[in-house]
Amino acid sequence: MDNKEIRNFVIISHIDHGKSTLADRFLELTGAISKDKMKPQFLDMMDLEREKGITIKMQPVRMLVKDASGREIILNLIDTPGHVDFSYEVSRSLAAVEGAVLLVDATKGIQAQTLANLELAENQNLTIIPVVNKIDLSQAQIEKTEKELAQLLNIEAGKIVKISAKSGLNVEKILNLIITDIDAPDKDNIYKPFRALIFDSDYDPYKGIIAYVRVVDGEIKLGDKIRLMAQEAEGDSKELGYFTPQMSSEDRLSAGEIGYIATGIKEPDKIRVGDTIILLKDKDNPEVIALSGYKEIRPMVFASFYPESADDFNLLRDSLKKLKLNDPSLTFEPETKEALGRGFRCGFLGTLHTEIISERLKREFGLNLVISSPSVVYRVIDNKGQEKFIYSASSWPESSFIKESEEPWVYLEVISPVSYIGSLNEVLKNLRGSYIDTKYLGEEKVILSYEVPLREIITNLYDKIKSATQGYASMSYKVIDYRPSNLVKLEVLIAGEKEEAFSKIVSEEQSYKEARALVLKIKEFLPSQQFSVSIQALVGGKIIARETLKAQRKDVTGYLYGGDYTRKRKLLEKQKKGKKKLKEIGKIKVPPKVFLEVFRG
Repeated sequence: MDNKEIRNFVIISHIDHGKSTLADRFLELTGAISKDKMKPQFLDMMDLEREKGITIKMQPVRMLVKDASGREIILNLIDTPGHVDFSYEVSRSLAAVEGAVLLVDATKGIQAQTLANLELAENQNLTIIPVVNKIDLSQAQIEKTEKELAQLLNIEAGKIVKISAKSGLNVEKILNLIITDIDAPDKDNIYKPFRALIFDSDYDPYKGIIAYVRVVDGEIKLGDKIRLMAQEAEGDSKELGYFTPQMSSEDRLSAGEIGYIATGIKEPDKIRVGDTIILLKDKDNPEVIALSGYKEIRPMVFASFYPESADDFNLLRDSLKKLKLNDPSLTFEPETKEALGRGFRCGFLGTLHTEIISERLKREFGLNLVISSPSVVYRVIDNKGQEKFIYSASSWPESSFIKESEEPWVYLEVISPVSYIGSLNEVLKNLRGSYIDTKYLGEEKVILSYEVPLREIITNLYDKIKSATQGYASMSYKVIDYRPSNLVKLEVLIAGEKEEAFSKIVSEEQSYKEARALVLKIKEFLPSQQFSVSIQALVGGKIIARETLKAQRKDVTGYLYGGDYTRKRKLLEKQKKGKKKLKEIGKIKVPPKVFLEVFRG
């Protein structure tokens, strides 16, 4: 295949600006999907994506189209997510393509993820095709959005394509620009030794791990022996092919193409996104070096997952391994807590990421889970000057051993209509961070910049910002560094017994507020007992908040009719003594449901 006939591109934008709908129109226009099989958001293969109206898992697709001269062109599209938690998916897409369609909603204009994704694309030196979508809506502000986008890209407004992805208006113009403006892969690469970049992967019980690849150099044929350079794993190309968008097998893949390789490798740990696949015969060839791939983003938010049934531990482990295949930012390692048994401490990119993974575990693998509240990674420097990363409260050292504690900070950008600045400031002023600056994007939009601790972001800040601005504001953030913070470990005693699962790391100045909220929540969901139960929150061994769960009370005098009051008094005193004795010897086993309800909040 002549490489000049291939164009590789992505669609990038903020969430809900029409990426999936535009991809649908491309599929229709190129005839990749027949009209009788077409359904909205065709590339969003997961039910979860359709329910939430967002793209989580990118889906590659190969389309055929003819240019003005009648020459057939292969278009390889990778659809990408737009939510702030899934920017790692965007970075993986960009490593595999030469161009990007930058899509902006005419009713909302430029948003936070528009800027973040554009920066990623420009860093990869991709050709940008600017597009304004939803011009058919009555509330569309076409001229204003066009002006914003032209200012952002420093181009003339006339170079921006105005479309309606829903109706298909002007979508064909984008296809023509993809053919004329985006560079084709270098045709000479076909003569080099085979190298392919893994940008995603999936698991098949019969074919082994299926690597989604961009072939950079050379050619691979069905049955060729392969080697993964970073993991030093070896396998066979049991099946090759393209995404149409279903997997369609072929007998070879060549330089410039995007497709899949069924490796025959059954161990999920052997395949790593960003790794380079070469032919086994080239493993000792000094000229065959690993591709640079892309910069992997490390998870900064952690939560513990425990199966409600202890028998499901192995199922949870295997399920997490399979999810990690196409989600390299997910990390997990075993963890044991007395109250919950065996589970895993998992790393995520944000709270939505946590929610998506937990939902997939429930739907795809039938797992019912107890999930701890998310926390960030802290850094502690001990009295000997040694540095240690703390992933959970159970690992927090005694205060006497801590010389300095640090937490991750992020650079936060919020884009909002000017009219919502007042209500937005009410939300942002409560962040324990520092204001940086305000920039105006056109006449009606403002970009507010802050530096704040990451744990301020993960406590539902996204939802608070949306609520304060009736859904019009958006945010993006990136981790900048670790900074000193006065952190303490908040612990919980229930009936005098420490419940390590409820422990959390908090800032000292917020410890009382956090402690009050925690003991009240535990009291709300903990079942009452035959005796009164004390719920105490401690910092450094000192109780700073307390609630008492009243005992269940049986009416021990109900059968008495009349008579001297002392008879009733004697029965009540007997009951009181019994409850006091129970309190001294009684033990509380906190049901898993209580952990689930407390962590959910």
